[in-house]
Amino acid sequence: MERFIGRYWPVFVLPTLLAFLIGFLVPFGMGLYLSFCDFTTVSDAVFVGLNNYVRAFSDTSGAFIHSLWYTTLFAILSTLLINLFGLGIALLLTRPIRGRNLYRTVLFLPNLIGGIVLGWLWQVILNGVLARWGVTIVTNEWYGFWGLMLIMLWQQAGYMMIIYISGLTTIPEELSEAAGIDGASPWQTLWHVKLPMLMPSITIGTFLTLTNGFKLFDQNLALTNGMPSGRSELLALNIYNTFYGRAGWEGAGQAKAVVFCAIVVGIALLQLRLTQSREVQQ
Repeated sequence: MERFIGRYWPVFVLPTLLAFLIGFLVPFGMGLYLSFCDFTTVSDAVFVGLNNYVRAFSDTSGAFIHSLWYTTLFAILSTLLINLFGLGIALLLTRPIRGRNLYRTVLFLPNLIGGIVLGWLWQVILNGVLARWGVTIVTNEWYGFWGLMLIMLWQQAGYMMIIYISGLTTIPEELSEAAGIDGASPWQTLWHVKLPMLMPSITIGTFLTLTNGFKLFDQNLALTNGMPSGRSELLALNIYNTFYGRAGWEGAGQAKAVVFCAIVVGIALLQLRLTQSREVQQ
């Protein structure tokens, strides 16, 4: 069998390779090319060089630049809060407390709800709360910002909890016991024993929440749809509205998408490098 597989391995690789080629490489290459074209459909694309990138960054509405820093701030804060809450809950629910499996299940359930449904549900809840002060979630861009932050925290903290619980259960109990015998406090044990051993889980959790924060679309669409006046648009929604909502801006929308992709890939690789270097040092 091993000899057969070794001889005919291209046959086994080919289906996955074709799926990757058709589903990713070809669309990515076409999207990159179209970012340098003026078009309404793929068949009528006309090469225009860097014009689309110039239009994207010099848009008189200023929406793209605003959504860029707005999204960056959202991604950084949501990454910190989601991972801190997820780790805190994981530390609590790895203790021998009654009903901890039920608590884990309940906290994980929001991750199973679709983004559009989640955004609509929280729009109703938050508008009901804010109505007491005569405002709504779309009255101010920062209401939308913190509304989205609350949604992401509620939805993803339980998922990060599962990742951190998996990491915590692999840490030998003898290490914590030895630290306690040496006089280490619970905080010192956490900082000097558990966190270094958790670095692989922290790498995964940080990567997932950081990229999700930058790519967030459906909750943003359902909760605020960019209102007021596009001030609560995250990058993904801004690109969508540029491409589909502004006639003649398809090329600029595609250019924004390429810039968006480069930013997310660059930041994700930098984050992986930083956190994985900590893993190597332990």
